[in-house]
Amino acid sequence: MAKSPQHHEDAKISCSPTDSSFPTTKRPKLTGRAFYESIGSPKYILAPMVDQSEFAWRLLTRSFLRPSQQSSLLAYTPMFHARLFGGTQTFRDHHFQPIRTGLTSPLRDCSQRLLEEEQQPVYLDGHPSHDRPLIVQFCANDPDDLLQAAQHVAPYCDAVDLNLGCPQGIARKGHYGSFLQESPNLIHSLVSKLAKDLDIPVTAKMRILNTKEETLQYAKLLLDAGASWIAVHGRRREQKGHKTGLADWTMIRYLRDMLPKETVIFANGNVLGYQELERCLQVTGADGVMSAEGNLCDPGIFAGDVERRLGEQKGEYWKGRDGKGGWRMDAVMRRYLDILYEYVLEKAPPRRTPLFVPGRMAIETLPDVERPLIQPSQPTLTGPAQPPTDDQATSKSTSEPPSKKRKHNCSSARTTSPNLLAVQAHLFHLLRPLVSKHTHIRDKLARARAGDMDTYEEILSLIEDVTKQGLLDYEKDPAQFEVGKEEEDDVGDDGNQEESSAKARTACRRPWWVCQPYVRPLPKEALEKGSLSLGKKAKRKMEEEEEQARRIKGREEGKESAREERDEKDG
Repeated sequence: MAKSPQHHEDAKISCSPTDSSFPTTKRPKLTGRAFYESIGSPKYILAPMVDQSEFAWRLLTRSFLRPSQQSSLLAYTPMFHARLFGGTQTFRDHHFQPIRTGLTSPLRDCSQRLLEEEQQPVYLDGHPSHDRPLIVQFCANDPDDLLQAAQHVAPYCDAVDLNLGCPQGIARKGHYGSFLQESPNLIHSLVSKLAKDLDIPVTAKMRILNTKEETLQYAKLLLDAGASWIAVHGRRREQKGHKTGLADWTMIRYLRDMLPKETVIFANGNVLGYQELERCLQVTGADGVMSAEGNLCDPGIFAGDVERRLGEQKGEYWKGRDGKGGWRMDAVMRRYLDILYEYVLEKAPPRRTPLFVPGRMAIETLPDVERPLIQPSQPTLTGPAQPPTDDQATSKSTSEPPSKKRKHNCSSARTTSPNLLAVQAHLFHLLRPLVSKHTHIRDKLARARAGDMDTYEEILSLIEDVTKQGLLDYEKDPAQFEVGKEEEDDVGDDGNQEESSAKARTACRRPWWVCQPYVRPLPKEALEKGSLSLGKKAKRKMEEEEEQARRIKGREEGKESAREERDEKDG
């Protein structure tokens, strides 16, 4: 059973409440580095991800750290739409659940809200014992809408963040995220509104622009408006989907060197595993480093050597004869489901047999423990998942997908909990290598309904079975799971990292039962392999962007060479 993350009592966070209520004393508002230090100066950050950085996933990520390391991890909520959040209680109830009764009307005075609600037990989001420090992120294009939304969440988080990085088409249509880049006055008014009128700090997450100079001016705009820190994604707005490519850490380093030393900067992009976390901090000089997709594939990405050794002792962390290792998918899924039971469904998790570990015969011979059927819990804000109907139970025993009629009949039992709705997507990210090999598990996961814990337990049992066989196969012939020296030599140092992802794929590869990052093919690779096809217009645009990037890079290198020559003459 997963152990609950515990609040580190030495950590300095913006609230210091008891386990049963939020604080009722208003504290002075800190900003900038003073605020950053007050929440423990976290250097690891769980990035905001739409519908994917919800409470249960944040708690799972924190669970891989020792209690004494909890303050080293800062987490963001998913991005919320400020206008919908501030104007619709149903939207708030379905996305942010700090108390059971829901967030009614915002109050300008944070302490007044807390005094009114001090008798109410805390629920999930922003829980002072195990979900802090926490930043709530909004997208917005109206300062008043943003302030109204922020006032709803202010009592339950440490700061509010403005999303200026979303590159998706919906952000273009709604005029928010990275598509505010052309509206600097609006951006300034959004940030300054919260800096002036909100009881807690405001921060901002941005993308780099085409040049270092433009990016620097953009960062200065945010800081001058009152942002306490900036999180910088080292990719431009155009870098998404098949055109994602590599993040430019040199841009972040430039900001670090050019901005005042007291400026707090977070780096985002190119973080595939724990090693990249430290390397990113060294290269960029940032105060903290974010992980998004890397965390989705491996929620234990922030765990250090001590946590990994402890996990190895428990059988949760696997290490091969070549020294490469990772968290076992079956162990991570156990933790995840147990968190959902304990915190979201508020039921005791099922009794589980210990994880299978080759060579530990006592574990192999333990009798199977019958897993009890999880009954529905007491009604909460959005209601937990309901037990399956007879039709659903029948559909589980067949390989055919549920019929349209059956889906229609069960619509009333659907959950609205963001924590339960996110499970299927999380498991597809987490289990990608495993379900690619064992397609029967992939098919069963594809048919799973949100909140149907019995089905997820069945999926877990299947994963444990194939993992056991995989571990035994490794014991018989480890070479079939390892990257050979010849393969490593083939992708050695002769390839350009900006042109090929082969070296990263080889370095990250693990046996299919181990959590591992997904290495996206670079745009040119996708085009060469035929997985990406562009029309004439798109091809022409891509060629123009590449040519522009080459010209910009050439100018930057020319300026750097000129500076070096001047320095040599002066010296």
